[in-house]
Amino acid sequence: MSEHPDLGRIGVWTSGAPTPELARGLDELGYGAIWIGGSPGGDLEGVERTLAATSRLTVATGIVNIWKDDPAIIAASYHRIAAAYPRRFLLGVGAGHPEATSRYTKPYDALVAYLDGLDEGGVPKSQRALAALGPKVLRLAADRTAGAHPYLVTPEHTGQARELLGENVLLAPEQHVVLDTDLDSARTLARKALSYYLNLTNYTNNWRRLGFTEEDLAGSGSDRLIDGLIALGSPDQIASRITAHLDAGADHVCIQLIAPQGTDLLPGFTELAKVLIA
Repeated sequence: MSEHPDLGRIGVWTSGAPTPELARGLDELGYGAIWIGGSPGGDLEGVERTLAATSRLTVATGIVNIWKDDPAIIAASYHRIAAAYPRRFLLGVGAGHPEATSRYTKPYDALVAYLDGLDEGGVPKSQRALAALGPKVLRLAADRTAGAHPYLVTPEHTGQARELLGENVLLAPEQHVVLDTDLDSARTLARKALSYYLNLTNYTNNWRRLGFTEEDLAGSGSDRLIDGLIALGSPDQIASRITAHLDAGADHVCIQLIAPQGTDLLPGFTELAKVLIA
């Protein structure tokens, strides 16, 4: 298999596997992919369940954490799923962040070793992607996988990543969005979503590289940081941010819709599909 699965231009990022109802709804709306976050377990059961609930879209992991499961286990799961759902699964892997595991040492070397393990397990380069923020790991993504899956980045980062990756490497950034035209309430929800990441050095270091200051990163984050990282407002305003990523060189953008806990996300994705999916 020489080409990566077709993700389309617009996808959805979910924390953990979506319900079958949400997955079917996203498939029917025309989204190209569902990215399953939350460090899915080695059996990748949620991936298989999501593929079973849908008929067309691609399912990707965003991401399998290399510290959580041996590459041989992930490779076996990959082959099981790829055989049942040919060309509909993209295996996204990454090192996560140092605060999440006591084993987090020399993450670059660990990523290289993990990709070696996936090679040994027969997972094709074209069927996997790598979570990547900084230049060194972006280059690794280009060398050893189909492409890069940056998380919580700006269109400026997308432009820099495209320049570094070159033209023929998949670039699929994630974009947080809040569908709320009341700026104060939208920012309140956005801050809640961002609070976890403000304590993670791999993200804060990347934001510094993008020009955000210590003042921006202090407390719960400045308005400039919130507005820079999270698209707020109407469907058209959110579409403008997605377009900025695509114009900067993204092949695909996956949307993470931030809403109060317990909210049915399908209506929001339906509104967004009207402006994002032709």
